[in-house]
Amino acid sequence: MGRELVIGLDLGTTSVKAVLFNLAGDVVNEEERMISSNYPQPGWVEQDPFEIERGAVKVLKNILSSAKISPGELLAVGISCAMHSIICVDDNMEAISPMLIWADGRASNQAEELRTSDEKNIHARTGTPIHPMSPFTKLLWMKETAYEPYKKATYFMSMKEFLIEKWFGKRIVDFAMASATGMLNLKTLDWDEETLSLTGVTKDQLSTIVSPTEMLTEMDPIIQKEIGFTEEVPFVIGSADGQLANLGSGAISPGEVAISAGTSGAIRQFVQGTPIDSNQETFTYAFSEELSIVGGPTNNGGIALQWVKDLLEFEGSHDELLAGAEKISPGAEGIFFHPYVNGERAPLWNQRAKGNFFGLTMVHKKEHLVRSVLEGITFNIYQIGQTLESLAGKPTKISVNGGLTRSPLWVQILADVFGQSVYVSDTHHNAAWGAAWTALVAIQKVDSFEEIKQNLPKEQVIEPNMKNHAIYKEIYKKYEAIGNDLAKYFTE
Repeated sequence: MGRELVIGLDLGTTSVKAVLFNLAGDVVNEEERMISSNYPQPGWVEQDPFEIERGAVKVLKNILSSAKISPGELLAVGISCAMHSIICVDDNMEAISPMLIWADGRASNQAEELRTSDEKNIHARTGTPIHPMSPFTKLLWMKETAYEPYKKATYFMSMKEFLIEKWFGKRIVDFAMASATGMLNLKTLDWDEETLSLTGVTKDQLSTIVSPTEMLTEMDPIIQKEIGFTEEVPFVIGSADGQLANLGSGAISPGEVAISAGTSGAIRQFVQGTPIDSNQETFTYAFSEELSIVGGPTNNGGIALQWVKDLLEFEGSHDELLAGAEKISPGAEGIFFHPYVNGERAPLWNQRAKGNFFGLTMVHKKEHLVRSVLEGITFNIYQIGQTLESLAGKPTKISVNGGLTRSPLWVQILADVFGQSVYVSDTHHNAAWGAAWTALVAIQKVDSFEEIKQNLPKEQVIEPNMKNHAIYKEIYKKYEAIGNDLAKYFTE
C-alpha cells in the first residue's frame, strides 16, 4: 500500500511554500521560493502577483519530483494565504496593478479620516479595525487618488483569488480572506453594501464567498501539465494564514490561544459566532458559518529585536545578543520599551505610532536595552491578549510558534508575563498544516477540524516562574499607563 500524503500550499508575505505532510502531521518534504517586495515610495509595499503564482507552480512541481510522489499517494492540496492583499484585475483576468500587501501604508490618511468619522459603525458591521492594512482603506485611497488601475479594473482580488482564477477559472473567496478585506458583513456573511458604497466598488466586482472546505477541481490542463500532475488532485480553498496557524497548532477549542511571533506577531482564538470588541482594539474574522477568530496583530515582533541589534551595531549572532540580556533581572532595571518602531496595528491601530524607551539612566547598558525590547514585544502581545480575554475568556492553553521561539529567553519571558504554561511547536509550518488538514476535512478523510488535536507535531512546554510573574504584573501596569499617555502624541 502506498503512502497517504497531503500538501499545504502557503502563499506568505516573504515566500511561497509547499509542505508535504503525512496524515500524522509529520513533514515529509518542503519546497520554498522567496518573494521580492518593491518600495516605490516611502510607506508603499508592492509585490508581483504573477511572480507569486509562478512560484506556487514551481514549489508544487519541485515537491512532486523531489518527494517522488507516486500516483494515488497525494490525497489533496489545501491553500493558506496572507491576508489583506489586493490586486486590480481586468476582464481578461490579468493583473493590471501590482499587489498591495498588508504592510502597504499609502491609505494612512483615508484610515485616519475614517477613524474620526464612521469607525465605530464600520467596525461593528465588519469586525475589522480601520487601518491602512485593509483592502477597504486601500480601495478608498485608489478611489480618492484616481489610481489608474482602479479606474480600469473589472475585478478586485486577493492573491489567493488571483491564483484560483488562473488555475481553475473560478472567482471565489473563502470567508476568512473575505472578512480580512474589511468589507464582509459578519451578520449576513455577505459583502457589506454600506462599506462597498464608500469604495465605489460593487458586489459584482468581488468574488463569491464560500466555505473553507470548498473543493476545486478541473485544473487548467496547461497548469496541471506544468506542475506535473499525472492525475486530477483535488485542491481545497482553505483559509487565511492566521486562522490556519491556529488550526495547525491545535488551538481551535474555547480557551485555546495561539501566538505567532515572527517578524511581526499576532495572538488569536477561535470562538463561536461573531463577538465584536466594542473598544475596537481587536479584529473578528469569520472562518466558517459557525466559527470566527478574534485577536490582534502587531507589526513589531522580531523586527524590533533586529532594529535594536542594528541600532547597537552588534556584529555577533542573535544568540550572543541575547546572552547578556539573560543576566538582567525582569523589568530591565526600570526601562520600559514600547515597541512601535514599525507603526502599530493592535492595540493602537495607528500607523504613525512611534517606539519609545522610557526610564534610561547612566547605569543602563546594551543588555538592558535588549532585555527591555524583548519585554516590550511581550507586553504588547499581552495587552492585546487582555482584550481578547474580555471577549473570549481566560486562555486555558497558550501555543506559540514563529522565529522568536528560537530564543529560550523570550519564550520564558512570555510564560512569566502571562503566568501560564506555554506550548512551543517543533514546526514553523502551522499554517501549512492547517491548510492541509482543511483539505482532509473537505475530502472527508478525517471527520472534523477538532480531530487535528490528535495529529500535531511535538510540543515543548515552558512553565512560568510565578515569582517573575508577580513582578511583571506590577511592571505591566506602568507599561500600559505610559503607553496610553504616549498614544496622544502620535501625530504626523
